Amino acid sequence: MVMFKSLLLFVLAGFCEIGGGYLFWLWLRGGKNIWFAIVGILILALYGIVPTLQPVNFGRAYAAYGGIFIVLSILWGWLVDKVVPDKFDLLGAWIAFLGVLVIMYAPRG
Repeated sequence: MVMFKSLLLFVLAGFCEIGGGYLFWLWLRGGKNIWFAIVGILILALYGIVPTLQPVNFGRAYAAYGGIFIVLSILWGWLVDKVVPDKFDLLGAWIAFLGVLVIMYAPRG
């Protein structure tokens, strides 16, 4: 259950970071209303809070989060931007996710 909660927090943090950044991107580069940026900034602030709920130290949480960010970024590109990942994107994401599992959940003595 701890692992499931931890992974869920990583995914939530990822969507906050990617979603908040994407809204800011739409405002700055896409010509959208300033409210896109304001909401994006608020979501990015939430991203700063969510990782603090992880049951490990800062360094380990953020190292592992990097792998989750890779996976979610590729999924975001695929589902939102309609950029289909190639086999190397998928392989790299899988390797990054395996790194997350080792960093966060390997038994330690």
